[in-house]
Amino acid sequence: MVGVAISPSEQGRALWLSTIAFTVCFAVWTIFAIIGIQIKKDLGLSETQFGLLVGTPILTGSLIRLLLGIWSDQYGGRVVYTITMLSAAVMTGLLTFAYDYTTFLIAALGVGIAGGSFSVGVAYVVKWYPKEKQGTALGIFGAGNVGAAVTKFAAPVIMIAYGWKTVALVWAIALAITAVIFFLFTKDDPDLARRRASGQKPEPLSAMMEPLKNIQVWRFSLYYFFVFGGFVALALWLPRYLIGVYGLDIAAAGMVGAMYSIPASIFRAYGGHLSDKYGARAVMYWTFLVAVVCTFILAYPPTQYVIEGIRGPIAFSTRMSLLGFMVVAFVLGFFMSLGKAAVYKHIPVYYPDRVGAVGGVVGLVGGLGGFVMPIAFGALNDLTGVWQSCFWLLFVIAAVSLIWMHLAVRQMETAAAMEGVPVQYLPELPEMQPIHGEAQKGALAAKGAIQDWRPEEKGFWDQTGKPIARRNLWISVPCLLLSFAVWMVWSVVVAKLPSVGFAFTNEQLFWLASLPGLSGATLRIFYSFMPAIFGGRLWTTLATWSLLIPALGMGFAVQNPETPYWIFLGLALLCGFGGGNFASSMANISFFFPKAEKGNALAINAGLGNLGVSVVQFVVPLAITAGVFGALGGAPQTATVAGVTSTLWLQNAGFVFVPFIVASAFAAWFGMNDIATMKASFADQAVIFRRTHNWIMCWLYTGTFGSFIGFSAAFPLLAKILFPDVNVLQYAFLGPLVGAMSRAASGKACDRIGGGRITFWVFIAMSLGVGGVLYAIGMKGDPSAFPVFFASFLFLFAATGVGNASTFQMIPAIMRLEVARLEPQMSQPERVKQSDKEAAAIIGFTSAIAAYGAFFIPKSFGTSIAMTGGAGAALYSFLAFYVSCIAITWWFYTRRGGLLFDTEHGVSPAPARALPTPAE
Repeated sequence: MVGVAISPSEQGRALWLSTIAFTVCFAVWTIFAIIGIQIKKDLGLSETQFGLLVGTPILTGSLIRLLLGIWSDQYGGRVVYTITMLSAAVMTGLLTFAYDYTTFLIAALGVGIAGGSFSVGVAYVVKWYPKEKQGTALGIFGAGNVGAAVTKFAAPVIMIAYGWKTVALVWAIALAITAVIFFLFTKDDPDLARRRASGQKPEPLSAMMEPLKNIQVWRFSLYYFFVFGGFVALALWLPRYLIGVYGLDIAAAGMVGAMYSIPASIFRAYGGHLSDKYGARAVMYWTFLVAVVCTFILAYPPTQYVIEGIRGPIAFSTRMSLLGFMVVAFVLGFFMSLGKAAVYKHIPVYYPDRVGAVGGVVGLVGGLGGFVMPIAFGALNDLTGVWQSCFWLLFVIAAVSLIWMHLAVRQMETAAAMEGVPVQYLPELPEMQPIHGEAQKGALAAKGAIQDWRPEEKGFWDQTGKPIARRNLWISVPCLLLSFAVWMVWSVVVAKLPSVGFAFTNEQLFWLASLPGLSGATLRIFYSFMPAIFGGRLWTTLATWSLLIPALGMGFAVQNPETPYWIFLGLALLCGFGGGNFASSMANISFFFPKAEKGNALAINAGLGNLGVSVVQFVVPLAITAGVFGALGGAPQTATVAGVTSTLWLQNAGFVFVPFIVASAFAAWFGMNDIATMKASFADQAVIFRRTHNWIMCWLYTGTFGSFIGFSAAFPLLAKILFPDVNVLQYAFLGPLVGAMSRAASGKACDRIGGGRITFWVFIAMSLGVGGVLYAIGMKGDPSAFPVFFASFLFLFAATGVGNASTFQMIPAIMRLEVARLEPQMSQPERVKQSDKEAAAIIGFTSAIAAYGAFFIPKSFGTSIAMTGGAGAALYSFLAFYVSCIAITWWFYTRRGGLLFDTEHGVSPAPARALPTPAE
């Protein structure tokens, strides 16, 4: 690309038009996955014949990849790509003239030309990007595999309405139009433009074929045989499998089959990024490990077991439900997509000038897997009579590939250790050793934790730090939102338990609403130190996965009114997993941003995370009124309120969050980063217990966040008791929504004005809000009592949200000043590092203490009502607490001479006097 200027717009146009074109080509290439089912029925084909029919286009598309890849290197991908698409469009249109099995096989050979487009697109796209961006570019292009899902979604609808011939004609026309658009709006690749400008002739075929003499190219291609060939084979076979196993119609089978095809395609774009970040070998290990587990689960035939138990026979079945199949297929497809990207990441690194030829070979071998395996699937069905036999074959291939790769890696590392060769000088995969030189050393290795992190330096922050920090922030937000949703789900569910047959008292219901706050607050004490010990990425992932336990447990427990109360108590405590996550999430995110942006970043993370409270109070009432999961979610319950009977699916309160938890956990593991300087032991962080301001901020943050989360947990049940004639659940979500949004929106103001000054006025506002609630409670029987009560609570929620942001903005500012005073022997960079560590730990610890508000506020209301018959006593105690917060904030931080006065008023303070040393 030397001497040829490339604009970002040209790069983007080449990449995205190539990707769209490949998507259409892939949709055509897999067309027999849908129309083949009708053709099988019309011709009365056996399973083996059907497998050969759907695999024949894959054979052509595989074999032609090598030649098309070479031509792309020689004559440019733009022209070859266009000709390939037009040829495939013609052959797909001619498919409508086939009349028997033989002519269908011949026509299928022509349709397969569309599959050869992959090697053309790879050779074309890679020449627009420098080496360090080629993995991501190829990953995006490879996501065009989603064309298989396009066919599964759209083709059944057209086929049912107009017949399979219309599907073929529509797909042919779409491909022809795509070819014309691609040719008109793209340019010749920079390599071809350079050769034309210099008068250089294309290299001969013999030179292009030279790399294919290397045996490692062929051994390396075997990985692609599984990750791509297995993907294509299942993409073709699953509609037939789903119809046979679950009795679905063709439209439903296509929709369910897309649950495999979509993740197996679109996440390929992410696989290139992960290979850069964690190493191609690590991605391959994960791919094969997960594939072995998933294919083993899918391969197990439905079996009836009868165990002779103590009280008689115990019978159970291993039959997998359709929902279970969809989940496992989604996971399998996701990891296969990562593996495809990891394999192709090697090609431009080792063969930068032969991407078309080598990519063609790798694609050829992988494509052959897509041809051979459907035939084998059909033959296994005919031989064994077991539908799951197709997964037997995939399990064997994945297991053999994993074992073979691991043994080869261990052998390479052992030999290198005996010769004294450092591990970092080795290739990621042993097959590449013969061609692994200086240019490839470390090119595909894991980058690991970020070693160089200097967010306070503007140049580093603008060029490198900001994109990484923002990615971690926006992955953290949904994880935290789900954590709050699971933490607060009982605040909604408890109000519905009596109506579906659970005979719990008001006191017992308040305990269920309170216990998640107690356990969540306690867990936060430990969680606040975990990111620095284990790394933010790992801990966020584990903490997100842990939410499945209470979510699933609740879904099963509420289906039976005979479920003992102690089980509900246990599940309420387990919901504290969600509450604990806040401390670790905030401590983790605080490391990524410079001081000037910490307040805003923490406000966004916490504010949008707090939305989980509002989400649960808005979504759950909707989810429990509909059979979202059908029969898979369990039978509905009959609810009776004031003599009115309705149908509820109370289990959906837990089940509805499960798919989002799984997706967020995967995103955290594969998208977040660790920062090396963040690592610290518990002993290193325990210094905060000697910091006076740690305990002061615990008191103040309990006043803001403790109030927010406590009122969120108590408000639905409190309002239901005080105003029984009002359908409170219609409005309950608005309070947490206002609080969360005010927190997210006020971060920048806190950075600009100062957290201390804002916190002072927040507590004054909260005191006024409590006064409004007390006034509303005293208006018994007045029609405006509930509107005043609700408006006062909304005002309280808004004030707590602003206070949540302002108190967290104060902590880093306080610790920058305190560390400079308490640790004068440290250099300036050391002080920044130490203050960031202490601020992160204090943020986590204060959030832990404040979270006890989720227990004490609901419990205080319950106790107040039980002892006095009303909520007034609890509210007067809250008012006294807020008055103490006003005094503390003014005395320590905002008065003239307070710690933050000079900082927040723009006054340059006098140099801090160092503490006297023991010698003094």
